[in-house]
Amino acid sequence: MAIEDTVTVKTQHLSLCCLLMLIILSACGDSIEQDKLLNSVKKAEPGPALSKARWYRDEQLLRGETLYLTHCAKCHQADSSGTINWNIPDEQGRYPPPPLNGTAHTWHHSLDVLRRTVKRGGIPLGGWMPGFADQLDDQQIDDILAWIQSQWSDEVYKIWQTRNMHSMNDAMKTK
Repeated sequence: MAIEDTVTVKTQHLSLCCLLMLIILSACGDSIEQDKLLNSVKKAEPGPALSKARWYRDEQLLRGETLYLTHCAKCHQADSSGTINWNIPDEQGRYPPPPLNGTAHTWHHSLDVLRRTVKRGGIPLGGWMPGFADQLDDQQIDDILAWIQSQWSDEVYKIWQTRNMHSMNDAMKTK
C-alpha cells in the first residue's frame, strides 16, 4: 500500500470517528461542542442529495426550489448561502439572513421550529425575516424546507436527523 493511500485511509477513519463523536455529543445537547466538532469533520460538498434516506419526496424538491427562489432567495441567496456575517447583529441588534445550506445554525432546529419560523418569521428569534403564513400553505412550506435540506451534506443531515429523533423522543416522554 502506498504512503498516500495509507494517509487517505487514516484521514477517512479520523473523519468517521469525529462524525461518530458528534452524533454521540448531539444526545447531550451541547451545541457549542457540536459546532466545533462539525467544523473539524471533512464535509461532503453540499448539494442535492438522494431523498430516499430523507423525510421528503423527490417531487417536493422541484416545487420547493421554485418556491424558495420566489420567496426566500432575495435574502438568503439563490444558492442558500445567506449573508457572510450572519451571526453578527446589525446596529438595531437584529441578525441578518443566515445561510440555509447547512453551514450555519438551521440544522440545529427541528422541523416544527423551522416550519414555525417560516410561518411566523424570524423577529421573535432576533432577526427580521417576515412571516409567510399569509402567502404559503403548509405543503408549500414543507416543499421549501425539503429543498433547503437537500442542500445540506449527508453528514449535516444525519446530525440533524439524530437531534430531531432525540427531541421527538423527549417530547413523547413529557406527554
